[in-house]
Amino acid sequence: MFEKQAALFLYAVSPVHMGAGTATGIIDNPIQRERHTQHPTFAGSGIKGAVRHGFEAIGGDPSLMDALFGPESDANGNLHAGAVSFGDAQLVAFPVRSLKNGYVYATCPQALARARRLMQLIGVSWNREIPQPEEGRCVLANPELLAGPGKDKLHLEAFEYSVQVSPDLPKLSEKIANDALPDSNGYAFFREKLKKDLVVLHDSDFAYFAEHATLVEPHVRIDPITGTAKKGGLFYTENLPPESLLVAPLLASQTRTGRKQEDKGDWEDAAGVLMKIKTVINGKTLQIGGDATTGRGLVIAKVVEG
Repeated sequence: MFEKQAALFLYAVSPVHMGAGTATGIIDNPIQRERHTQHPTFAGSGIKGAVRHGFEAIGGDPSLMDALFGPESDANGNLHAGAVSFGDAQLVAFPVRSLKNGYVYATCPQALARARRLMQLIGVSWNREIPQPEEGRCVLANPELLAGPGKDKLHLEAFEYSVQVSPDLPKLSEKIANDALPDSNGYAFFREKLKKDLVVLHDSDFAYFAEHATLVEPHVRIDPITGTAKKGGLFYTENLPPESLLVAPLLASQTRTGRKQEDKGDWEDAAGVLMKIKTVINGKTLQIGGDATTGRGLVIAKVVEG
């Protein structure tokens, strides 16, 4: 039983390839997606593995690793569960190219409602009204995004949306920006942009961008002998674009090493476990997913407690 809960926001600062294996479609190496929404996701097992792999490099005490994450499976005897759990990360906001202001942070009622539910589970109120735009329409707060003869349309990629300007949306976008992004100056621009340029699309419109507006890169296998492209060596890899925002549950229990509270030593209650993992990863850059040697997979972590 996990007695303490928190939310872990993951903001992509580079393309992220959390792979789903090979596929039979046009994209050879697709990213992980939820089955029911087709939104990009990070599996909790992948997040936990990445945190464990980089735990010492980001300042964690290596003597805590077995207690927090569980011992390696090939350890002799003395196997036990870890005391922290990372759930699957769900999409909150997705960057989409805009005619004005470069790009917007697109989202939808479905993504916002799921994120609000997660925040309520940990005791944080996102008690703001979620806009419900019709298909082909959107809700935004920043009129600078509008273009066209009457300056009343939003242009995302090749699509045009009728707009409802909402004076209430900044209350929600400000809450998201402050909870999800670090307080440091390095993220000030992105906090302000998220507050201003959050755009709420219909669930169907958002699902289209989440599925078709990812970053797809061609790669070529080179023949080591001739130094030229191998025949049939062209393949495509999909990445989640930078500036994407996801959130995952982060749970903690007391340590499960077999030691009891009266034994003292390395026993920790759930609050102590959550504090230890939060201290290490909060505000840190993590590397998750594949292609690390080409700069992929960098995300900034932000832990929010209720």
